[in-house]
Amino acid sequence: MALKKLFGRLKRGAAPVAAVPAHDGAASDSAFFSTQFLERSGDSQLLATWSARAPEIGAQPVDRAVAEPMFARIWGGDRCVTALAADDIVKLSRYLHFVTVPADREVIGQDEQGDYMLIVLDGTLGVDRVQPWGGRVRLAEARAGDMLGEMSLLDAGARFSACTTLTPCTLAVVDARRLDEMIANEPRLGLALLATLSRRLSLRLRQVSARLSALLSSN
Repeated sequence: MALKKLFGRLKRGAAPVAAVPAHDGAASDSAFFSTQFLERSGDSQLLATWSARAPEIGAQPVDRAVAEPMFARIWGGDRCVTALAADDIVKLSRYLHFVTVPADREVIGQDEQGDYMLIVLDGTLGVDRVQPWGGRVRLAEARAGDMLGEMSLLDAGARFSACTTLTPCTLAVVDARRLDEMIANEPRLGLALLATLSRRLSLRLRQVSARLSALLSSN
């Protein structure tokens, strides 16, 4: 339902807003995704923005001449992502932050309200669920091509799990402000990214449903 509303908004077009400066040429911010986080500022939920998290975890910018080809290979080689021409992939990459993060850094915290998602370009991250008594259960390990934190970016909800770098990692970051800019300036690319996220979320739901069905059948 949430994704249908997002696609409906893209189809109608974002409402006009005042232009804001962007560091690499994007013209304006639709304020759709970014305001989802501002509206909940009074909640007790911890808001964790990328601008605040990046220096905390020692994230360092990556030369775009190196990172953009990595992103293009991963995007073009994944069956779940929407096919785009080479020029479109370059345009899309301009709305991403590319960073390296050392090992043993928590890039996403459980239960926080985050305004960004991550695309793994290189390295391995652990995806853990922290238990009430403090223990951690490993749910998965993320590698090149995996996306992390996309649900919170879409619905402004709490993170379900914590994600920690197990090795030095190269990541592409999509934050709410840049996603707004993409939708306002390049709606076709914004739709392509959202379609990709919906496919991944649908696949994940199918996997969970299959596991649950197998578990119930065994009882």
